[in-house]
Amino acid sequence: MKLNEINQLIKCLGREAWVVTSAHAGQCNGLIATFVSPISIVPDLPRFAVALSKLHHTWTLVEGSGALAVHLLTADQADLALRFGTQTGREVDKFAGVAHHTGVTGSPLLSDAKGWLDCRVEASFDTGDRTIYLVEVVAGDFSGDFSPLTQAQLLGLATPDQLQILRTQLAADAAQDAIAIRKWRAKNVKDSR
Repeated sequence: MKLNEINQLIKCLGREAWVVTSAHAGQCNGLIATFVSPISIVPDLPRFAVALSKLHHTWTLVEGSGALAVHLLTADQADLALRFGTQTGREVDKFAGVAHHTGVTGSPLLSDAKGWLDCRVEASFDTGDRTIYLVEVVAGDFSGDFSPLTQAQLLGLATPDQLQILRTQLAADAAQDAIAIRKWRAKNVKDSR
């Protein structure tokens, strides 16, 4: 397997930088998600898949509430996105001073987001390091045509200090994720060779 080539291919994907928020038991938090994607072509039944690391406080809130919201921002809102990606909600209130309101599901909605979807969890799948949630969209708002902030743009707009924090967090998370993936594979994947 050529891991370098595989990782270069993955970097070519222009993935959006989705901010995912949730609330449960009087706590709210948010993060930049690993993966968010629409998975239904039925206009009257919008559904998304959202993957969240089990290491993060937001995952705990989604597990408790059965709900989450996803938000798209623009490049000029990179600081807002980085607020949710460079600190832990276990230590700071990421919503302090951020305009937000409560959605139908109880999830916090970023008032300045260019688009957001308020969602209820319909099902989930444990992948060892992450949980993939199948969510039903119950409400949403869209501010018109805009170019969403991508993960690559977000990294390009981060300050050197923010970039170092992101790299350090990524390395620590990846080390723990690798252990969780291997453990999950040993338990769940049958060798078909």
